[in-house]
Amino acid sequence: QVQLVESGGGLVQAGGSLRLSCAASGRTFSSYTMGWFRQAPGKEREFVAAIRWSGWSGSSTYYTDSVKGRFTISRDNAKNTAVYLQMNSLKPEDTAVYYCAAVEKYYIGSYTSTGNYDYWGQGTQVTVSS
Repeated sequence: QVQLVESGGGLVQAGGSLRLSCAASGRTFSSYTMGWFRQAPGKEREFVAAIRWSGWSGSSTYYTDSVKGRFTISRDNAKNTAVYLQMNSLKPEDTAVYYCAAVEKYYIGSYTSTGNYDYWGQGTQVTVSS
């Protein structure tokens, strides 16, 4: 059973930074796609960023337009299935519950689709005050 555990959320002023972490336990993936999604009150869950990795292809990263240049997704080279989301220049509209998601595949078609991920974390709240 794979479990994803997020941490690092909190309250920050606009313009500030937070770093979210997601650690997978239960199995070591030989290749994977891991993503961050967020859901604000009254809105649908939306894609934020994704990283896919395999030993032969390396890693590739993807971002939704609204966070490009501000957020960075990365993997922990020492821990096979740990990823981070560095969030800089945060805005009030970034306020949401952030979820980590994972699937043990390098190619998953649309990495922005929630249905393509098999495992989900419990979510961590990020609140940006103006």
